[in-house]
Amino acid sequence: MIAKISSGKDTAGLIRYLYGPGRANERTDPHLVASWDGFAPDPGRSNDFNATRKLLVADLDLRLHQANRLGRAPKQHVWHCSLRASPEDRTLSDDEWAAIGRRIVAATGIAPEGDPDGCRWVAVRHAEDHIHIAATKVRGDLRTARHWNDYLTADKELAAIEKDYGLQQVIRGDRTAAKRPTRAEREKALRTGHQRAARERLRSTVRTAVSDATSPDEFLDILARTDTVHVDIQYFPSGDIRGYKIALEGDTNAAGDPIWHSGSKLAPDLSFPKIRERLTDLDTPPTTAPENRRPNPWHQATAAAERIPIRLARSDDATAQAHIAAFGEALDALPLLAPKGLRPQLQQAAIVFERATRSRIRAQQDQARALRSAIRALRTAPVTGDGSGLAMFLDVALLVVTAAAHWHQLRQHNQQVTAAHQTLTHLQTAYQEAARAPLASLAQRQPPTHTIERHAKQLRAVVPDYAEEVLEDPAWSALATVLTEAETAGHDPERLLQHVARQHTLDDAHSAAQVLTWRILRLSQRQAPSARARAAQTRSTVRIAPSPAQVSPVRSVKGGPAPRGPRR
Repeated sequence: MIAKISSGKDTAGLIRYLYGPGRANERTDPHLVASWDGFAPDPGRSNDFNATRKLLVADLDLRLHQANRLGRAPKQHVWHCSLRASPEDRTLSDDEWAAIGRRIVAATGIAPEGDPDGCRWVAVRHAEDHIHIAATKVRGDLRTARHWNDYLTADKELAAIEKDYGLQQVIRGDRTAAKRPTRAEREKALRTGHQRAARERLRSTVRTAVSDATSPDEFLDILARTDTVHVDIQYFPSGDIRGYKIALEGDTNAAGDPIWHSGSKLAPDLSFPKIRERLTDLDTPPTTAPENRRPNPWHQATAAAERIPIRLARSDDATAQAHIAAFGEALDALPLLAPKGLRPQLQQAAIVFERATRSRIRAQQDQARALRSAIRALRTAPVTGDGSGLAMFLDVALLVVTAAAHWHQLRQHNQQVTAAHQTLTHLQTAYQEAARAPLASLAQRQPPTHTIERHAKQLRAVVPDYAEEVLEDPAWSALATVLTEAETAGHDPERLLQHVARQHTLDDAHSAAQVLTWRILRLSQRQAPSARARAAQTRSTVRIAPSPAQVSPVRSVKGGPAPRGPRR
C-alpha cells in the first residue's frame, strides 16, 4: 500500500474532484467511508448532491473561517492523502478502509488519537483499491496541525497496516531514488510517441555524459554538443560554475518555453557538485605506448570490475558504495560501445541498475578511479572483431550485479536489491547474444583430439566437482581452444586453471565452461613467464609439496568473496 500526500488551498475544489466522475468516468460510486466525528454529510449518499457537497465543504472549513478572523489561517490549508492498495491485495471493505484512514490521520498528526482538537477530515472511496483523505489543517484550538514528515510517518504506518491486514508488503525505499515522472509527464510522453517521460530521457542522457567524460568541463561540453537537448550553465558571481539546467529538444510549456530540469532534480547524484566530485582528478590511462604494446582496454575494464565483489566483501561501506556507483557508470557507457543489436538490453540494464547505485551511504568516490579510468579508455576501443571483449566484460558484470544485490540485501536496501535482480535479467540476455559469435569462433579452432583429452585430464584434476559439467557443455570446445593457445604462448594450462578456479566461485555460474573460458582468455593475454621463472616456480612447488595424505583437489572457489545468487 502506498500513500501520496499534497497540500492545497481549495477545499471545495478537492471535494468536487473526489466526488466527480474522473477523467475517464472511472468513478461509479464515490462515497464517504469515515470522517472526523462519524457524522459528516456524504454527498455520494444524498438525494441532493450539490446541497450536501456544499454542506460538507462548510463543515470542513468551519475552523478555517474562525482562524481567518484571527489572522491565523495557513495559506495552504488543505491536506490531501491518497492511499492505494497493491494489485495483488484482496478487496478491502468500507469498514477496513475507514479503520486504515483513521490510523493514517492519527499517525501523521492530522487527527491524533484521543485528541478532541484534531483536524476535521473525511475519507472518500471511489474505487475498490484506494481512498482519498481530505482535511483542513486548522485544529479545534485554531492552531495549525503539526504534520511534519507526514509522508514518512504515513509510510511507516502503512508498513504496519500491511502486516496487520495480511496485505502485500511494498518494497520501500530510502528516499534516494530519482524523482518519478508525474502523470501529466507520462501522458505527454505517450502523446508525443515516447515510452519514457522527458525527465527519464534526460536522466539517461546526463548519466551517459558522465560515463563518457574525464573532467567536469568535458561533461558540460559533451552535454552542449548533444543535439537533442538544451543546456543552461549557471555561474557564481566569481565566475565559477554553480550548476546546470537541461531541457529536452521540443519539450516546451504552454508558452513555448523549454521545460528545464536541474541535475539534482533528475537524480540526487546528478547535481553538478556530485558530478564534479566524481570527475575531478580522474586518472586516464596513458596512450603514448606503441599500439602493439598497449594493454587491451576491455581486459583492463574486466579486471577492474572483477575486483568489485572482493571490495564489497572486504571494504568499508563508503568504499563499497563508490564501486557500485562506478559500475553503474560502466553500464551507462556500454550502449555507446556495443553493436546495435545489443543496445536495447544494455540500455535497459543501465536504466534499471541506476536505482542500485545510490543509498543513504555516502560514496567515497576516490576509491573507484581504476574502473572509471578503464571504462573511459574504452571510448577509443569500441567492440571490434568477434566481440570477445564485450562478452568477457558482461560475464564479469553478471558476477558484479549479483554481489551488489547481496551487499544491498545485507543492509536492507530493498529497492536496490530489486533493481539489481531486474538488471541481471537484461544483462543475461545481452551476454548470451554477445557471447554467441566469439564462442563459435573459438570452437572452430579447437585443437586435436589428443590435446583435448590432455586438457580434460587437467580439468578433472583441478576442478573435479565441475569437470563433467564442463566437458558436457557446448562451450568445452572453446575452453579447450583457449587452453591450447595459452599453452602455445608459454603459459601452463593447469596453473591457469588453478588460478581462475580460486578467483571466484563457480557455484552460481550458468555455464562454468564459459566462465572459465573468459577468465583464461584474459589471463593468457598477459606475458607468459620466462623459462627461468617457470623453473623457479617448479622448484618452489616441489619444496612445498604436501604429503599424499594432505593432498586434496580444488573442489571450488568457495573461499572467494562473491555471494551465492541467481545462476548466471
